[in-house]
Amino acid sequence: QVQLVESGGGLAQPGGSLRLSCAASGFTFSNYAMSWARQAPGKGLEWVSGIYSDGSDTWYLDSVKGRFTISRDNAKNTVYLQMNSLKPEDTALYYCAKNPTPDWTYEYDAWGQGIQVTVSS
Repeated sequence: QVQLVESGGGLAQPGGSLRLSCAASGFTFSNYAMSWARQAPGKGLEWVSGIYSDGSDTWYLDSVKGRFTISRDNAKNTVYLQMNSLKPEDTALYYCAKNPTPDWTYEYDAWGQGIQVTVSS
């Protein structure tokens, strides 16, 4: 059974930083691209970032480019989202998701429980 367990969320001030982690199990982690998505209050699901299976390429939502960094440690079966220069509009429930191929896509076949990120002064 595929499991994705997120951690590291919480409350940050505008301009602050948070680092999300997603611990994966139940599949060969290094064979698949991984993604982060979020759902902000009053909005639909929004894809934030993706990373190729071996970490060789990454993709970002335009509004987070230069502020967020996705990375992965295949030896630890973990994908990360480093979030810097946080803005109130980054407030959302963040999900870790598994892509069904080595390449990042908008398709997913597993996801985590979600973790809250709140950016407020």
